[in-house]
Amino acid sequence: MLSHIFVALLLLSPGALLAVDVGQRPPSLQLPSLTDTQQLVSLDDFSGKVIYLDFWASWCGPCRVSLPALNRIYAELQSQGLIVVAVNVDAETEDAQAFLARYPVDYEVLLDPEGNSPADFEILGMPTAFYIDRNGVVRGVHTGFRKNDEQKVRATLMELLNE
Repeated sequence: MLSHIFVALLLLSPGALLAVDVGQRPPSLQLPSLTDTQQLVSLDDFSGKVIYLDFWASWCGPCRVSLPALNRIYAELQSQGLIVVAVNVDAETEDAQAFLARYPVDYEVLLDPEGNSPADFEILGMPTAFYIDRNGVVRGVHTGFRKNDEQKVRATLMELLNE
């Protein structure tokens, strides 16, 4: 009986078979920048860098903790080759801008008001982030964010930067 339910769920969500796997390249991503919506930004623009790709929304409670923490980590590690790319999935750009007015960041923020990239990356909750190494390979996934996660994220990024 349970196997039938599992198969039915897979058939209802065929993307479940296409998950972003550790050890694989992430799906392509090309989105407008919050600072210049005419400029499309791609992960390929950061070739050779360690990327922390973070999906977030203004309504996400843990994002109030994660974005400031990521800004501190970015300030500390950007000179070593760290790139933080935050993909906002709010339907209205104004919601992202209001959030960032309260929780400002110095790293790249991209806009995906249609929410296509979370589907491509099979994001189940916010925030969800992907650790991507200098070769463009996903090395880990971080879901959710608590205050004590900042040290863990920093340590993982430092490991990738030191490879």
